[in-house]
Order: sequence, then C-alpha cells, then structure tokens
Amino acid sequence: MGTKKQSLSVKTKPRNKKVAFTLADEEYDLIHFYLKKYKITNRSRWYRETILTHVLKNMEKDYPTLFEENEMRR
Repeated sequence: MGTKKQSLSVKTKPRNKKVAFTLADEEYDLIHFYLKKYKITNRSRWYRETILTHVLKNMEKDYPTLFEENEMRR
C-alpha cells in the first residue's frame, strides 16, 4: 500500500507583484544556514509566509479594542 500525498485544491490568485531586497553577507549566510538546516527548498514561499505571519501578528496586536488593556484587567 503506497502512500499518496494529498493536497487541497485551493485556488490561489496569481502572484504578479515582485519584491526585491538586499541582505548583508552575514544576514544571507544566516538565512541560507537556516533554510539548509530545516530542509526548506521553496525559499520564495518561506519568505512570503515569514513576512506575512509577522505582519498579521502585529496587525492583530495593534487592532483597536473597545477598552484599553488596563481597563480589561480590572
């Protein structure tokens, strides 16, 4: 009995916006080491997920609430 990789058929919108940035040698080496250590082959996806995860966490943290944090702790 062979194992089949099942994938969800999720429609993704085409990615047609390009982002480019530069890294220092040390930054590049660190990222390259990380990707190799964790056997990440799709660098584009990893960069996208890492950046978007960070952005979404901060947006959620900064989301306005009805009460201030100290008022909710009472």
